[in-house]
Amino acid sequence: MPANSKKSRLILGFFTVPDLIVLGIGVTVTAALLLMFQNAGLLFQIIAVIPGAFAGLLVFPVPHYHNVMQLIVNIFMFFTGRRRYEWKGWSIDDGK
Repeated sequence: MPANSKKSRLILGFFTVPDLIVLGIGVTVTAALLLMFQNAGLLFQIIAVIPGAFAGLLVFPVPHYHNVMQLIVNIFMFFTGRRRYEWKGWSIDDGK
């Protein structure tokens, strides 16, 4: 299997469908807020840009992971997932 086969399944070589959905929602909310409150002050305009910026940060690529969103999911699953370690060394005693 070629080394670059995973990238060929991604949209534009970087994004999955959930990534584009998250980014689309963030940008849409930002655009709607900016259009609704065009005459608002600078502080509100900065606050209105936060959803798009946050969505952009979530889909930003990170080394060894797909993106920041996948890194957060992996950290969450590590700390909340059930872990069971079975000893299979040379001194295992199966209760006999």
